Amino acid sequence: MEIGWLHFLRQRQVLVFFVLLCMSRVGAELEPYSVAEEMERGSFVANLGKDLGLGLTELSTRGARIISQGNKEYLQLKVQTGDLVINEKLDREELCGPTEPCLLYFQLLMEKPLEIFQAELRVEDINDHSPVFTEREMILKIPENSPLGITFPLSNALDLDVGSNSVQNYIISPNSHFEVLTRKLSDGRMYPELVLKEELDREEEPEIVLTLTALDGGSPPRYGIAQVRVEVVDSNDNAPEFGQPIYKVHIPENSPVGSLVVTVSASDLDSGVYGKITYTLFQPSEDISKTLEVNPVTGEIRLKKQVDFETVVSYEVDIKATDGGGLSGKCTLLLQVVDVNDNPPEVTLSALTSPIPENSPEIVVAVFSVSDPDSGDNGKTITSIQDDLPFLLKPSVKNFYTLVTERALDREERTEYNITITVTDLGTPRLKTQHNLTVTVSDVNDNAPTFSQTTYTLRVRENNSPALHIGSVSATDRDSGANAQVTYSLLPPHDPQLPLGSLVSINADNGQLFALRSLDFEALQAFEFRVGAADRGSPALSSQALVRVLVADANDNAPFVLYPLQNGSAPCTELVPRAAEAGYLVAKVVAVDGDSGQNAWLSYQLLKATEPGLFGVWAHNGEVRTARPLSERDAVKHRLLVLVRDHGEPPLSASVTLHVLLVDGFSQPYLPLPDAAAAEARADPLTVYLVVALASVSSLFLFSVLVFVAVRLCRRRRAASGGGCSVPEGPFPGHLVDVSGAGTLSHSYQYEVCLTEGSGTSEFKFLKPIIPNIQAQSSGRNSEENPTFRNSFGFKFQ
Repeated sequence: MEIGWLHFLRQRQVLVFFVLLCMSRVGAELEPYSVAEEMERGSFVANLGKDLGLGLTELSTRGARIISQGNKEYLQLKVQTGDLVINEKLDREELCGPTEPCLLYFQLLMEKPLEIFQAELRVEDINDHSPVFTEREMILKIPENSPLGITFPLSNALDLDVGSNSVQNYIISPNSHFEVLTRKLSDGRMYPELVLKEELDREEEPEIVLTLTALDGGSPPRYGIAQVRVEVVDSNDNAPEFGQPIYKVHIPENSPVGSLVVTVSASDLDSGVYGKITYTLFQPSEDISKTLEVNPVTGEIRLKKQVDFETVVSYEVDIKATDGGGLSGKCTLLLQVVDVNDNPPEVTLSALTSPIPENSPEIVVAVFSVSDPDSGDNGKTITSIQDDLPFLLKPSVKNFYTLVTERALDREERTEYNITITVTDLGTPRLKTQHNLTVTVSDVNDNAPTFSQTTYTLRVRENNSPALHIGSVSATDRDSGANAQVTYSLLPPHDPQLPLGSLVSINADNGQLFALRSLDFEALQAFEFRVGAADRGSPALSSQALVRVLVADANDNAPFVLYPLQNGSAPCTELVPRAAEAGYLVAKVVAVDGDSGQNAWLSYQLLKATEPGLFGVWAHNGEVRTARPLSERDAVKHRLLVLVRDHGEPPLSASVTLHVLLVDGFSQPYLPLPDAAAAEARADPLTVYLVVALASVSSLFLFSVLVFVAVRLCRRRRAASGGGCSVPEGPFPGHLVDVSGAGTLSHSYQYEVCLTEGSGTSEFKFLKPIIPNIQAQSSGRNSEENPTFRNSFGFKFQ
């Protein structure tokens, strides 16, 4: 039983020291509370809500909780009622041993806002232990000549209770020789001394057996008994005596096992066996028996184990010197343990907030306490964190600290912080402890998606297949999670006439763009639209970029011959006088190409002729001229096959057949070779008109209407019919032009053209347009002769 009590004593000393070091105070301090030991779990202690003047809901919403030192939580706070109750049955002897009062320190922590209240609970002792003698039988050898009044120390009884519940008195069974006195040690323990009140006579009574009873102060009292056997021996006139009654010794706590504590010495005036002294520890506690040992011959006292200042700060024990005759004396050893800096500081984390939302003002990240069980400067501490972090360390109350953000954090700048709390004591040498915290930063939707380019330019060829992937746009968002998930969409075009929904589509997930239909360069050469990128945050943020699509021309239009027209009607015959000289203008092949660039560059070639070498075709303008002077030997009728070819890849071509009739007596002024541009312009104004029309085909945005004019020219015959012009029946082949983006319209225009009679030149006269089913685009006047007509390009033909 004494061994268990000593173990409880050590635990109590450690707990009390640790609790005292960790105590703190903030705001108001709670009144001390008390509770009897051994109360059942759930027993009521106090109502903290009433003591603090707080409502029941406030305790819950503020995150109130109890912080206890050590591994066990003896108390529990019921936030619903505010009651402080016993969470684990309290054994005062286990908690505090012989120390009185037995105090448990705890804190009430409220996190929102941070507030700490210091409190203590006193555990009251109940008389639940009886006195117990460590020696159930004590044997004393007392000389028969011992003087009256001599005292003999007896083993004391141990009682785990404290105060009035511990051992208070000793009594001995009635006898005529001895009485017992109760003495009090410096540590408060009661021990008995046997006092001789009547002389002994060995021959009359060699042995006396007594019953020793220890009584505690409980009501009713508890007791323990032991037997005292007194053997009466022959005279031993002198008892051993120590040179000093008290030995005071200081020893560092890090002294190794076997270190010499002190050497005690006693002397005895007797000789022989009565003067031989043996040293022993007198009634040592369990802890002292494990800590100290004495050499029975030399009196050297050494360490059996290392002492720990933080566990036990001092030891007190009696040393007994016994001679060969059974007489004894004693002295007291007071051993003081000297503290050394052998304990690093300790960090206890009470609260941690992680992750921390970005863009927020000052936030309490952590609450922690610092303690060091050493004493003096060895127990004083300095606490710090790294200098390069946006956090501040603020002392809250004694030994308590709060870690707060110095400024609003930006997750896009840094997503995680590793914080090292370094605590260093002021001892020699200095000891330190580091506690690592990992704090993450949570995302707030504060970044809009950003396109990789403000403007995207996409090039594809016309006549593409529908659903063709024509390119992609890409936007990134520096946020994370849903705040960084980007969705793409087409924005309404600035031009409401642009049918964007039928031209392109976009993949909302990856920004890929697709052509919804085949594009026609001749109808739409370029278009642009805006693309939006929005994240999935709340609220969502967005941005936009411009996309330009340039349609590349493909050589998908063959040359189209405007003159001479090959429409299945009776062919027009070119009349050439036999008197014509070399270079005489026979006819002009006029063709256009709906493509652009080199795909629309045309060249002319004479493939076949009835009489080779008589006629030639100029490659760049399609003029058919005589290659030499005509003669009577030349045939009357000639047939020429002319090829018109573009410069695309691969090239496309068209062919036209000209019929030439050589006549006599028909005179026409000589048309010079084109070495003078002005003369040629006068001779052939139709060429100028058609070149202008051809240039207009390549106008921007593909919304111009290409008007193909089918003109059939006939020269005025000098036949008996009196001349005139023939008009072919039916419209000329038209050209499909996409004017709205939704489809195609066919426009066909037919003109009557005749050579002016008697003009002496090759000038043509446009008589009137024949426009079936549509409104003529003219100035409003249709004249049978010399009309003025303004076509869709704005040019005037006369």
